[in-house]
Amino acid sequence: MPQSLTDQHWMSQALQLAKQAAAAGEVPVGAVVVLDGKEIGAGFNAPISGCDPTAHAEIRALRDAAARVGNYRLSGATLYVTLEPCTMCVGAIVHGRISRLVYGATEPKAGAVKSARRTLDEPHLNWAVEATGGVLEQQCSEIISEFFSRRRAEIRRQRQSSSSGKE
Repeated sequence: MPQSLTDQHWMSQALQLAKQAAAAGEVPVGAVVVLDGKEIGAGFNAPISGCDPTAHAEIRALRDAAARVGNYRLSGATLYVTLEPCTMCVGAIVHGRISRLVYGATEPKAGAVKSARRTLDEPHLNWAVEATGGVLEQQCSEIISEFFSRRRAEIRRQRQSSSSGKE
């Protein structure tokens, strides 16, 4: 599927935010809200540092955008996020009246757009969101994969050092 240069541009911005999350020890997900060709909100994952289970990149970007425009309803806006949103974030996207969602990598365990669930297809929703996945998918997948590979290696080292210290 051809990707628009506009979608690639904004997803690149979201990837930069994901790198900030990774540098802070958070799962590297970044999100940008765009309205009329301008960024109106941005965020990256911060549940660990913020001691806030709702501090996902999407939620933080939506909060930022709503504060900037003075309204939680963001109809006409597009949300770009590096990873397929979870159920909580899809709920916020619908309640925030986002018109279009663009994501990079799929999330087979918790993705609520097309992977684990298809929440946007639920007939009871009072707002329709157009969703496009796979934009800069390789780059978005790599940043997540590399993060978790490093994390698993770190856990193995910690286990090895703690087990060798017991002998």
